[in-house]
Amino acid sequence: MKIEHTAYQVEDPAAMARWYVAHLGLTLVRAQDVAPFGQFLADDGGAVMLELYRSPTIAVPDYRAMDPLTLHIAFVADDVAAVRARLLAAGATAEGEVATNAAGDTLAMLRDPWGLAIQFVRRKVAMIG
Repeated sequence: MKIEHTAYQVEDPAAMARWYVAHLGLTLVRAQDVAPFGQFLADDGGAVMLELYRSPTIAVPDYRAMDPLTLHIAFVADDVAAVRARLLAAGATAEGEVATNAAGDTLAMLRDPWGLAIQFVRRKVAMIG
């Protein structure tokens, strides 16, 4: 089995998808212009996708109120500090500083402009190809 995508109920899927394409280098694979307005975004390897959608039958979670350790999307970054600075300038907000954990990984947690937690990580020893 391979993971195709994870999905997130969000306030404005199209605007959020545009931000992820412009600032995280994701690629829009499919977009729906009717409910649930699904926006499928592929990573730069085309191996995993995020779906951003808005179903009118359920509430949008309050992502800002969630601890980022409860839910976040993690991205590999060669230079965590530079990515953090660039995204802060693009409307993200910081959730702490750049840190190094006990395993020697460099990490930074942010929130996108809609409050969803996004993490950037440079692993001391890569976990994926």
